[in-house]
Amino acid sequence: MINLETPRKFRAFIHQAHQVAAEMLRPNSRQYDLAEHAYPKELDMLAAMVDGLGASGTGSGAGASGVRRTSASEEDGDGKVKNGSNLSSVLSVMEMCWGDVGLLLSMPRQGLGNSAIASVASDEQLARFDGVWAGMAITEPGCGSDSANIQTTARLDGDGYVINGEKIFVTAGGRCDAVVVWATLDKAVGRAAIKSFVVFKDTPGMTVERLEHKLGIRSSDTATIRFENCRVPAENLLGAPEVDAEKGFAGVMQTFDNTRPLVAAMAVGCARASLEVTRELLSEAGVEIDYDRPVHLQPAAAASYLQMEADWEAAYLLTLQAAWMADNSQPNSLQASMAKAKAGRVGNDITLRCVELTGSLGYSEHHLLEKWARDSKILDIFEGTQQIQQLIVARRLLGKTSAELK
Repeated sequence: MINLETPRKFRAFIHQAHQVAAEMLRPNSRQYDLAEHAYPKELDMLAAMVDGLGASGTGSGAGASGVRRTSASEEDGDGKVKNGSNLSSVLSVMEMCWGDVGLLLSMPRQGLGNSAIASVASDEQLARFDGVWAGMAITEPGCGSDSANIQTTARLDGDGYVINGEKIFVTAGGRCDAVVVWATLDKAVGRAAIKSFVVFKDTPGMTVERLEHKLGIRSSDTATIRFENCRVPAENLLGAPEVDAEKGFAGVMQTFDNTRPLVAAMAVGCARASLEVTRELLSEAGVEIDYDRPVHLQPAAAASYLQMEADWEAAYLLTLQAAWMADNSQPNSLQASMAKAKAGRVGNDITLRCVELTGSLGYSEHHLLEKWARDSKILDIFEGTQQIQQLIVARRLLGKTSAELK
């Protein structure tokens, strides 16, 4: 059974993550928000520290690359409940995004592509791609939330695949060492033919076309990447090369079961930061939150704050549940989508309402509240939009297939 207290073995590590967020990420937050596309050099030292923690075993699950789902055969035979890298990852990501979401997304070797590699790569691939900073390339000009409609192709040619297509909104696409590209082996087969490939940036035929200007997470670069007869070694394909109508696309989509709780954790951390600052500003204005009094007997601002806290708590608990289930080899597709849907919506709602409650202080650049409101919106969009998550949840609860419930 899940224990909602932070596991003792993670507490020192989580405390370190909070210190980094407070002393490095948040103090640099405004600087790199204003200097869009400038690389935050301070992150090199931080990434090296995270790598060191992971290598020493003291920071298992540090960052996105810590996400890994073990099979039942790999579990300990004692039947004990496990608190592993998935739970550790979401707890550390919460703390880091309490500091700054964009800077976390800019950390070397901690991209969503690293999560995909850690989730589905073979042991040989894990060793070969160790130390690689990987972005995730899924979205296309004509394909967003409907990942099954991907048009980028991968054609088998001898001992490799030739990739052609265009990907947009690739997080860290300009800075990373490689991208995990989703492409179809055969458009006629449909979603079962979609596979993911690790493509290094120096591969001929791969071009970073441009960097996007964005509403939020401005310290994180977001790129458009074109592939023209880009040849990739066959051993860079993640998962089985065979096209299986029953398992093909499900195998690729399983990546999301591990990465969606991470995005939910980002939203939870950012929302918590907004709540803490808002409570301080309300207190300075003479509005105190009293947990011993009924909501209807408190000021409207206090009542609104309590409602936001309750929503935040629900998102936090759903995120922990999804990560814990992954650590214990339990199917968590439903819970991962529930956590992403709840946290994505709540995160954006809370940050915007905190700006409203604090008025001109929240809307100005005197505090980071307005920035957190801008940053939080993407967390309700990428890794599957709010609407897609609700559709997945409905399918799981009703027992419907994607063809039966669109």
